[in-house]
Amino acid sequence: MEIKEMVKLVCHALDEKKAEDIKVIDIKGLSVMADYFIVASGGSQNQLLAMQNEVDKEMYEHGIHAKQVEGNRSSTWILMDYEDVIVHLFSQDDRLFYNLEKIWQDGRVLSAEELDNL
Repeated sequence: MEIKEMVKLVCHALDEKKAEDIKVIDIKGLSVMADYFIVASGGSQNQLLAMQNEVDKEMYEHGIHAKQVEGNRSSTWILMDYEDVIVHLFSQDDRLFYNLEKIWQDGRVLSAEELDNL
Protein backbone atom coordinates (compact mmCIF):
# COMPACT_ATOMS: atom_id res chain seq x y z
CA MET A 1 0.00 0.00 0.00
CA GLU A 2 1.24 3.47 -0.80
CA ILE A 3 2.16 5.78 2.05
CA LYS A 4 -0.50 8.30 1.02
CA GLU A 5 -3.19 5.64 1.29
CA MET A 6 -1.93 4.74 4.76
CA VAL A 7 -2.26 8.39 5.80
CA LYS A 8 -5.85 8.48 4.54
CA LEU A 9 -6.69 5.22 6.34
CA VAL A 10 -5.35 6.50 9.65
CA CYS A 11 -7.18 9.83 9.31
CA HIS A 12 -10.43 8.05 8.47
CA ALA A 13 -10.06 5.73 11.48
CA LEU A 14 -9.37 8.67 13.80
CA ASP A 15 -12.32 10.58 12.41
CA GLU A 16 -14.56 7.56 13.05
CA LYS A 17 -13.68 7.77 16.75
CA LYS A 18 -14.19 11.55 16.89
CA ALA A 19 -10.51 12.39 17.35
CA GLU A 20 -9.94 16.10 17.86
CA ASP A 21 -7.68 18.39 15.84
CA ILE A 22 -6.23 15.77 13.49
CA LYS A 23 -3.10 17.11 11.82
CA VAL A 24 -0.92 15.49 9.19
CA ILE A 25 2.63 16.83 9.15
CA ASP A 26 4.78 16.10 6.10
CA ILE A 27 8.31 15.58 7.45
CA LYS A 28 9.86 14.11 4.31
CA GLY A 29 13.37 15.48 3.97
CA LEU A 30 13.43 16.59 7.61
CA SER A 31 13.75 13.19 9.22
CA VAL A 32 14.80 9.68 8.31
CA MET A 33 12.36 8.17 10.80
CA ALA A 34 9.18 8.73 8.75
CA ASP A 35 7.52 10.68 5.95
CA TYR A 36 4.44 11.75 7.92
CA PHE A 37 3.41 12.36 11.49
CA ILE A 38 -0.30 12.19 12.25
CA VAL A 39 -1.18 13.97 15.49
CA ALA A 40 -4.60 13.84 17.16
CA SER A 41 -6.15 14.45 20.57
CA GLY A 42 -8.73 12.62 22.62
CA GLY A 43 -10.79 13.88 25.53
CA SER A 44 -10.21 10.85 27.77
CA GLN A 45 -8.06 7.76 28.12
CA ASN A 46 -11.00 5.67 26.92
CA GLN A 47 -11.22 7.74 23.76
CA LEU A 48 -7.46 7.47 23.18
CA LEU A 49 -7.71 3.69 23.51
CA ALA A 50 -10.68 3.61 21.11
CA MET A 51 -8.72 5.73 18.62
CA GLN A 52 -5.72 3.40 18.90
CA ASN A 53 -7.88 0.30 18.45
CA GLU A 54 -9.64 1.76 15.41
CA VAL A 55 -6.38 2.72 13.71
CA ASP A 56 -4.94 -0.71 14.47
CA LYS A 57 -8.07 -2.43 13.13
CA GLU A 58 -8.15 -0.42 9.89
CA MET A 59 -4.47 -0.98 9.22
CA TYR A 60 -4.66 -4.68 10.10
CA GLU A 61 -7.56 -5.15 7.67
CA HIS A 62 -5.26 -3.82 4.95
CA GLY A 63 -2.37 -6.08 5.94
CA ILE A 64 -0.39 -3.36 7.71
CA HIS A 65 1.03 -3.96 11.16
CA ALA A 66 2.61 -1.46 13.51
CA LYS A 67 6.35 -1.88 13.86
CA GLN A 68 6.02 -0.67 17.43
CA VAL A 69 3.39 0.78 19.76
CA GLU A 70 4.29 2.81 22.84
CA GLY A 71 1.71 3.47 25.53
CA ASN A 72 -1.00 1.48 27.27
CA ARG A 73 -4.49 1.77 28.77
CA SER A 74 -3.39 4.44 31.24
CA SER A 75 -1.21 6.44 28.84
CA THR A 76 -1.92 9.99 27.80
CA TRP A 77 0.41 9.72 24.79
CA ILE A 78 0.22 6.71 22.50
CA LEU A 79 2.68 6.34 19.63
CA MET A 80 2.01 3.93 16.76
CA ASP A 81 4.93 3.40 14.39
CA TYR A 82 3.99 2.25 10.89
CA GLU A 83 7.51 3.03 9.59
CA ASP A 84 6.73 5.78 7.05
CA VAL A 85 3.75 7.00 9.06
CA ILE A 86 3.95 7.63 12.81
CA VAL A 87 0.71 8.25 14.70
CA HIS A 88 0.75 10.31 17.91
CA LEU A 89 -2.41 10.19 20.04
CA PHE A 90 -2.45 12.64 22.93
CA SER A 91 -4.62 13.78 25.77
CA GLN A 92 -5.35 17.47 25.29
CA ASP A 93 -3.00 18.47 28.12
CA ASP A 94 -0.10 16.34 26.90
CA ARG A 95 -0.50 17.61 23.37
CA LEU A 96 -0.12 21.18 24.60
CA PHE A 97 2.81 20.21 26.83
CA TYR A 98 4.84 18.26 24.24
CA ASN A 99 3.79 20.52 21.34
CA LEU A 100 5.01 18.32 18.49
CA GLU A 101 3.57 20.77 15.98
CA LYS A 102 6.07 23.39 17.20
CA ILE A 103 8.98 20.96 17.35
CA TRP A 104 8.27 19.91 13.75
CA GLN A 105 7.26 23.37 12.54
CA ASP A 106 9.57 23.04 9.53
CA GLY A 107 7.28 20.26 8.32
CA ARG A 108 4.28 21.13 6.20
CA VAL A 109 0.85 20.66 7.80
CA LEU A 110 -1.48 19.30 5.15
CA SER A 111 -4.92 20.84 4.76
CA ALA A 112 -8.07 18.72 4.42
CA GLU A 113 -8.11 19.50 0.70
CA GLU A 114 -4.50 18.36 0.32
CA LEU A 115 -5.35 15.15 2.15
CA ASP A 116 -8.20 14.48 -0.26
CA ASN A 117 -5.78 14.91 -3.15
CA LEU A 118 -3.00 12.73 -1.75
